[in-house]
Amino acid sequence: MLKFLLICTLAVASRAEIAEEEDVLVLRKSNFDEALKAHPNLLVEFYAPWCGHCKALAPEYAKAAGMLKAEGSEVRLGKVDATEETELAQEFGVRGYPTIKFFKGGEKESPKEYSAGRQADDIVSWLKKRTGPAVATLAGVSEAESLIADNEVAVIGFFKDADSADAKAFEKAAEATDDIPYAIAADDAIYSKFEVSKDSVVLFKKFDEGRNTFDGELTKENLLAFVKANQLPLVIEFTEQTAPKIFGGEIKSHILMFLPKAASDFQDKMDQFKKAAEGFKGRILFIFIDSDVDDNQRILEFFGLKKEECPAIRLITLEDEMTKYKPESNAITAEGITAFCTQFTDGKLKPHLMSQDIPDDWDKTPVKVLVGKNFEEVAFDPSKNVFVEFYAPWCGHCKQLTPIWEKLGEKYKSSADIVVAKMDSTANEIEAVKVHSFPTLKFFPAGDERKVIDYNGERTLEGFTKFLESGGKDGGAPAGDDEDDLDADVRLILNSKLHSHFIGYIGIGLLLHTY
Repeated sequence: MLKFLLICTLAVASRAEIAEEEDVLVLRKSNFDEALKAHPNLLVEFYAPWCGHCKALAPEYAKAAGMLKAEGSEVRLGKVDATEETELAQEFGVRGYPTIKFFKGGEKESPKEYSAGRQADDIVSWLKKRTGPAVATLAGVSEAESLIADNEVAVIGFFKDADSADAKAFEKAAEATDDIPYAIAADDAIYSKFEVSKDSVVLFKKFDEGRNTFDGELTKENLLAFVKANQLPLVIEFTEQTAPKIFGGEIKSHILMFLPKAASDFQDKMDQFKKAAEGFKGRILFIFIDSDVDDNQRILEFFGLKKEECPAIRLITLEDEMTKYKPESNAITAEGITAFCTQFTDGKLKPHLMSQDIPDDWDKTPVKVLVGKNFEEVAFDPSKNVFVEFYAPWCGHCKQLTPIWEKLGEKYKSSADIVVAKMDSTANEIEAVKVHSFPTLKFFPAGDERKVIDYNGERTLEGFTKFLESGGKDGGAPAGDDEDDLDADVRLILNSKLHSHFIGYIGIGLLLHTY
């Protein structure tokens, strides 16, 4: 008996060691297994105290923990300081912050990556979908009203026969959706309350027209496409919280309106933008960015814009390669934006490539200064061997390279056929070379073949010299992954699951702002 009591006492003491901060369990390697035993369904955030995204998430994460705790849910939220608990972070493959994983049923082996938004409601909704049935059954009008009131978006299937083919297709779509609650209703009172006269699917939302009714053949694929097209507002404001919804979806063509909220004609321009958006639902995301917000200045820079040039419209595709487009007119009208987007969807637009003006003294220094407007002429001069550094002014590695690159330029300033050059790739873009990291070093050998050779050797004067004297062979390599050239903190983020959320202009914008 004494032995039994001692074991119980030790167990209670062990559990008591799991401290809480704002309803979030504070987890360490020493208590992680115990936490999983006590709370088999556990969402865990691996964070870094210095991470800006983690700081932004913290209040919403705590709010979600409190909501679940207040409901008496068995699901709990925990957090791990990955900079302190490095072994634990390594065990679960944490390579960026925040990384959020869901441990279901007390299993450690294969936690599920959290894939929804960063607001409390998103977190709670995702967890409920992961721990409960994919489709809730609504018993009466009050349950239906609560579902709609408690969620930004909710999908209700009105089916008299829950075993029908349509109802089964609805369930399959629900199982494939993480961040939106699905429910089924058969009660006549619910049909009447929501003015539904026949079996159908209705998406309820707290914005725009308020509801959308599915029309067409009800298959899993068609229903998912319908939800995708209607689950976001016609115009969505870019913020830290909405970024996961913007970049986590399947729509990779985005049109952005840069406009200060404080502008006297803000609402008029927003109305024009929204009117144009109606014709491209499900094909192009219409996004508004407040050009007065400090956090958005890097994004403006990425698009070659200054605050005083706003309002402005830009379009970007985030496929394998980012491509940007600029309308011919600066006027913001529904007709003009519609025509611009139609040209894009018809494949009739040419990419917009940024370029600074050619400096008067671009060729007066040992390291020649290239911009978009003179790049082709210089880099592909068939009589010259041109070695170019593609850099970013803020890049730490670029700054370290500068004195060495200048010595290299000095060494070959009198050469008849070797040119050492540099280009600011945050302000200049060229069709022939896609720059994904900084610094990127590329060699353009003489000749008419327009060859491009990556330099992957040592970043030393000796290494560069050997490379040039060998005609691009010693230290050269085929184009490959330049990821090692990234600053450590940025590389950490790009390697993480957050990459899908911060690809493209956000990778340039928020990541650079945070780090």
